[in-house]
Amino acid sequence: MIELRSLRFSYPGREVLAGIDLDIEEGELVLLAGSTGVGKSTLLGVVSGLVPEYTGGTLSGDVLLDGVSIIERPARERAADIGYVGQNPAAWFVTDTVEEEVAYGMEQLGLPAATMRRRVEETLDLLGIADLRHRDLRTLSGGEQQRVAIGSVLTMHPRLLVLDEPTSALDPTAAEDVLATVTRLVHDLGLSVLVAEHRLERVVPFADRMVLLRPDGTVDVDVPQVVLLDSPVAPPLVELGRAAGWSPLPLTVRDARRRARELSARLAETLGEGTAPVPVGAETPDAETPDAATPDGAVLTARDLVVAHGRTPVLRGVDLTLAPGRVTALMGRNGSGKSTLLWALQGRLGRVSGRVRVNGADPHALSRAERRRHTGMVPQTAADLLYLETVGEECADADADAGAPGRCREILDRLAPGIDDRTHPRDLSEGQRLALAVAVVLVSRPPVLLLDEPTRGLDYPGKRALAEMLRSLCDEGHAVLVATHDVEFVAQVADQVVVLADGEVVSDGPTLQVVVESPSFAPQVHKVLGSPWLQVGQVTAALATVGSAG
Repeated sequence: MIELRSLRFSYPGREVLAGIDLDIEEGELVLLAGSTGVGKSTLLGVVSGLVPEYTGGTLSGDVLLDGVSIIERPARERAADIGYVGQNPAAWFVTDTVEEEVAYGMEQLGLPAATMRRRVEETLDLLGIADLRHRDLRTLSGGEQQRVAIGSVLTMHPRLLVLDEPTSALDPTAAEDVLATVTRLVHDLGLSVLVAEHRLERVVPFADRMVLLRPDGTVDVDVPQVVLLDSPVAPPLVELGRAAGWSPLPLTVRDARRRARELSARLAETLGEGTAPVPVGAETPDAETPDAATPDGAVLTARDLVVAHGRTPVLRGVDLTLAPGRVTALMGRNGSGKSTLLWALQGRLGRVSGRVRVNGADPHALSRAERRRHTGMVPQTAADLLYLETVGEECADADADAGAPGRCREILDRLAPGIDDRTHPRDLSEGQRLALAVAVVLVSRPPVLLLDEPTRGLDYPGKRALAEMLRSLCDEGHAVLVATHDVEFVAQVADQVVVLADGEVVSDGPTLQVVVESPSFAPQVHKVLGSPWLQVGQVTAALATVGSAG
């Protein structure tokens, strides 16, 4: 149906796509993977018509739809056949309410009112957002906005759906629901899907084929088991399969569990010898370990915190303690109040009642400059922190404020290497912008660090680097709170986990204790091997112990 022929795209001095050929058949789900900033969004933009029309650059080659070239057809004329959902849904909204946004695309196509009404209802039910129909788009959580954006495209019944990081802002359950819905459309209606995603563990089981975009602009295309054999980006199950020597590699927890008996027996030997598994670079307390985050040693405390948006309560009596030297993960469904809690702790948001103290001070009563000295905040929309003309200027400005020349660039290179200092922040990929924003905040090494979805758009090496940096900060006595839906990142970095539901804390304890309480929050390694295993690093370290003992 869709054919890419000898596609090449470049910016001055840099080639992004180098002669790509790819066919996408009707009723096929194709997964596009690659390192952060390698050009995945660029490739999706070429297919949808946004590149180079809105980005600049030089494009050659051809895009064919049913054998007819559409390379010269602008994006607005492709919309009926090719639906596109970008990484930042809010940037694409043009109306005020959910129902209006879902209907907007059909209005532009001139569909009959009765057809529009029927499709709106079908789509709202399909994505589980019927209860949001009259909500102002600005009041939705990031995950709710993502589902609305997908719904606004699905109502136009495109033949190819192009999705850029569609689950990055979704909690695990919502992500599964969206992917199951998309897969059902693929199987039942013959919809074709091209999806770029960093959290491969979510999408790989649904993919018919996988496209790995290499740093040199070329691609490897095959079934996922073949492409993942030597891919630099691989989900935990694949890394576990590599460590255990399994062939073919498992793509689902079910496949891995069927083959894990021998591996479980080998790992049991290490537990029998008293070797307790620990995450790489961090020690995660077990369920019996007393919580070290006591109020006496706390750097941040919140007591009976109540916050409302207008007349709608968002947080209801939340208690939270952050102690130096510990990473706390904040988890929960979309709309549970995680971002609101972070902004209340930072001081930007006021509260109806309750008490917040950071090193003895009420952050809401402080000036903006004073807040930054107490608390570093990385919001979901990383671009909010970036205001200069080049990456180099952003790094230099952050270094000057912190009195640490070169530190921002050092952090950025660990998270997302290879970014040119001359690049404008708006020209970066979503993951690269996030890495830059994290670097700008980390350079000042605030005593309390708050991060809202910091792994969104980061590849697996970038997430490992971020985890190591957060652990390093904790070793120096800082306190870290990470709001995230990324259960695999939580398994890597968190000492304890706090779960919010409907604005209330419903679970709070050591990571191993909390994540096993719900299948939604359990990492893949734990689903395969059970307690006390949370991540591949633990398994490889334990296997090395068994090997050396033998």
